[in-house]
Amino acid sequence: MTSSFSNLSLSEPLARAVAEMGYESMTPIQAQAIPVVLTGKDVMGAAQTGTGKTAAFSLPLLQRLLKHENSSTSPARHPVRALVLLPTRELADQVAQQIALYAKHTKLRSTVVFGGMDMKPQTLELKKGVEVLVATPGRLLDHIEAKNAILNQVEYVVLDEADRMLDIGFLPDLQRILSYLPNTRTTLLFSATFSPEIKRLAGSYLQDPVTIEVARPNETASTVEQRFFSAADDDEKRLAIHKLLRERGIRQAFIFSNSKLGCARLTRALERDGLRATALHGDKSQDERLKALEAFKAGNVDLLVCTDVAARGLDIKDVPAVFNFDVPFNAEDYVHRIGRTGRAGASGLAVTLVSSRDARQVGEIEKLIKKKIDVEALQLDDARPRGRMNDGRRAWRGEGDDAARGVVGRSAPAPRSARPASRPSADPFFDRPYVAPATAPVAKWDDSRQPAARPSIKPKRKLAALFRAPELAES
Repeated sequence: MTSSFSNLSLSEPLARAVAEMGYESMTPIQAQAIPVVLTGKDVMGAAQTGTGKTAAFSLPLLQRLLKHENSSTSPARHPVRALVLLPTRELADQVAQQIALYAKHTKLRSTVVFGGMDMKPQTLELKKGVEVLVATPGRLLDHIEAKNAILNQVEYVVLDEADRMLDIGFLPDLQRILSYLPNTRTTLLFSATFSPEIKRLAGSYLQDPVTIEVARPNETASTVEQRFFSAADDDEKRLAIHKLLRERGIRQAFIFSNSKLGCARLTRALERDGLRATALHGDKSQDERLKALEAFKAGNVDLLVCTDVAARGLDIKDVPAVFNFDVPFNAEDYVHRIGRTGRAGASGLAVTLVSSRDARQVGEIEKLIKKKIDVEALQLDDARPRGRMNDGRRAWRGEGDDAARGVVGRSAPAPRSARPASRPSADPFFDRPYVAPATAPVAKWDDSRQPAARPSIKPKRKLAALFRAPELAES
């Protein structure tokens, strides 16, 4: 089977774009899927996350659309010919960027629409006419109802990360969108995992599909080192992250939390410790989410603290580690999370921090990946950073000698017994030792010498005296 892009029968504009992006050898999913898609057959593709599924469907799709390319300025000459659906805004934006790079030497137009952004700029792009439309289901339906997107000439539809779309309840939206498409079309379904629901979806909307599985279902990448460490609470989990970042020399990492609130709290805690962290979760606006991703990609932040919104398909190269601050509720999400590292053949580290209440989820992960999980103890010290020094280096707080730990920064505080005594005050009276005052002898009580009882004060007069209210005093 062909393993080099140079041996594919791609047109010159596409071959040039692929060469400029540095693509040489195809991944297994690309080598098997591209020739099948070029024939126009429906495909169900399953592969480990991070193995190049985007190129596997984009390149042959663009190749088959080249017959429609034209330089006309009329929107009618550029109807939507291919539709790519994805579950999240980040994935949609990422895939759209890749397709634009592949098609940059052609006259084919592409754009992306997703929620969380103003519809007006998206509407303007759609009105100009595009051959390839990348979208999230909800926002696409908004444009369909507004008659901004006409899909009656779609020849290809791609459902990427289809299992995730079903997990977050997009099945009704998918069914509505597919009802707007012509019955005669090529449908490509790609996912890292195939559940019974996915197979039912494929049975309803794919015509005699070719199934391509390049790895055992739910298999984790062999390039990722998986470690599980015990931690009693969130404080111990944070200490474990600090220790492993320091000992392994890790510069960047994903940190996954199960909740949006937990994600925000953890980000603030890591920032207080002096680490450069940013949060990515569903309560962030689309602009904030894109800025967080760009800052992480550019290296302006070290830690991307996120929920499972970032677990699927995000392709950020050379991220050396993933930390599961919380064990995922769904075992399949574990596979997707750790797939953010060890991508494209690189090595990576996946650390999962396990508390006593996580036994069931760990057991589910063990069954899914078919590997025995050993939860290790991690010797922790108070190794949290204490902010940054003037030259930008982190100053770590911990026990023992800094040089022995290989850490440049502020040394640990001296024991209380070794600290110097406080300096004397300049005030001699303040430094004088305490002397108890002399007390007079206490006389015995004589009942006969009791003072006469004083007349009682009426409550109103008490209040009058307190508040100085003349009207009460006169009553």
